[in-house]
Amino acid sequence: MQGLTLLGNSLPLDSLLRGEPDRLRSWVEHLSPTAILRAIFVITLGAGVYGGAMGSWRAPEQALFVALKFPLVILFTTLGNALLNAMLAPLLGLSASLRSLLAAVLLSFVIAATILGSFSPLVFFLVWNCEPMSQATAGASVTYSVMLLLNVGVIALAGVMANLRLAQLLQQLSGSPVIARRILFAWLAANLFLGSQVSWVLRPFIGSPQQSIQFVRPNAFQGNFYEAVFNSLKNVLDGKH
Repeated sequence: MQGLTLLGNSLPLDSLLRGEPDRLRSWVEHLSPTAILRAIFVITLGAGVYGGAMGSWRAPEQALFVALKFPLVILFTTLGNALLNAMLAPLLGLSASLRSLLAAVLLSFVIAATILGSFSPLVFFLVWNCEPMSQATAGASVTYSVMLLLNVGVIALAGVMANLRLAQLLQQLSGSPVIARRILFAWLAANLFLGSQVSWVLRPFIGSPQQSIQFVRPNAFQGNFYEAVFNSLKNVLDGKH
């Protein structure tokens, strides 16, 4: 991965994934419109490839829809978290500009999208070895629940790892490991609640076998993400067909 400079020469992708604090801080403090566009490109590419893998089990059309939607989920969550963190940062002991916070949050999602992109071949492999959803079998409901939980787990893992990679940068910006841990926890909580609800509104991603292929559900604002995950987990544990 040495030499990949999708974010510019000041921050090679390998340095970003290793979380090198000096390079991260330099990129944050010298954020430019070009750097923002490069970061958006990496997020769109990584999240788009993973989204295509996630939706491919349902149908090629669903894969295309999710490849377009999933980067939007990441970008909307990035913007929302940046604004939220700008309000929370002073309360947690970090004095930083909105620009610096936006850059730091943007970097965390670049890392997350890169990790998700690296998982896409594994998801494609899983889809390839699963019975097609178009073949309505007795185990379709359980398989759907397993796929849903698997993707939730991978996305959560990518988000956690991305924020942990910024731990040293947060410590440099705040000057205190205690403050850095507080901010890290706040970022993880914000990512969880905001990201999950944005993804719920823009569903479907895998696509339920009982419903038609749609870009967005007409009842997008009904129910919530956590209820869906709980029901899928219950379905898997009960083994209901």
